[in-house]
Amino acid sequence: MQLADFVHLRIHTAYSLSEGAIRIKELPKWVESENMPAIAMTDTNNMFGGLEFSQTMSGAGIQPIIGCQLSIVAQASNTENKGMKGRQVGPAEPDQIVLLSQNEAGYLNLMKLVSRAFLNSPEGLDPQVPLDDVLDNNEGLILLTGGHKGPIGNLLLEGEKEKAESVLSKINSALPGRVYVELQRHNMPEQNQIEPDMIDLAYKLDIPLVATNEAFFPTKDMFEAHDALICIAAGSYVDQTDRRKLTPEHYLKSPAEMRELFKDIPEACDNTLIIAQRCAQKVQNIDPILPPFDCGEGRNEADELRKMSEDGLKRRLEKDEFKEGMTPEERDAIAKPYWER
Repeated sequence: MQLADFVHLRIHTAYSLSEGAIRIKELPKWVESENMPAIAMTDTNNMFGGLEFSQTMSGAGIQPIIGCQLSIVAQASNTENKGMKGRQVGPAEPDQIVLLSQNEAGYLNLMKLVSRAFLNSPEGLDPQVPLDDVLDNNEGLILLTGGHKGPIGNLLLEGEKEKAESVLSKINSALPGRVYVELQRHNMPEQNQIEPDMIDLAYKLDIPLVATNEAFFPTKDMFEAHDALICIAAGSYVDQTDRRKLTPEHYLKSPAEMRELFKDIPEACDNTLIIAQRCAQKVQNIDPILPPFDCGEGRNEADELRKMSEDGLKRRLEKDEFKEGMTPEERDAIAKPYWER
């Protein structure tokens, strides 16, 4: 049976909290129906689903690609986020990139970067890391530029073409041969506006293109339900215009649909297969590593837990059950069911 000629590299599972609506357990059936050899998980700023995704996909004979959509500090010169009527309301929203782990080293670096995003971000800001942190911890990682919400896309939208080229060149120098300029076609004006410049930059710097479809829900008819989920997460209303809004195109498209969508740039779909071949990381199931507990001579941890439980029960019986003036027999009768339990 011939395998599909496209692999999804931008999937948000339900672990993209209050954002993704694709269930990992339901993915293998769909992937198999489309004869896709591999698929990537790229949840927003977390890797919570990595183990489940890896085991579920590999268990079904599908190659898992472990990745993450990671937020980085905005690169555009306009570092203020404009609210309604252009008012400055605070730091700009971070840029988005996608990192895919090729091997164990890449997986460890990805975990390190995600942890830093949560631990080191200033209070009140979304989790994010400086771009230099990514470039300094890039071993084993493939970087997709993030489409129109990535550092290159946002710079182009701001009209900063020279800086976009400079940033892309810097990224490419740090990750030679492991950078792909990401093209997306979700029927969004921003994507249409910058696509020619993205392609020109890719050809000028000799960086390959890759086609992705950022999927948040499995089928097109789930758009309205997912839109309501986005509103709940943001505390907004469906009829608001100044809110985050996706399109009905953010669903899990078939390989045939993706090939038709990018029929003018077939190389962008071809490169999804090349990326899949370059990734070979499976999350291993390891037992938790717990610190030893000093129980004293002659007792192990099970003995210590039993002793602590018994001491705790004695204290609670004295405090809550036993009354002043009770005979030993009355106390034993009250305590008996607890000790037996």
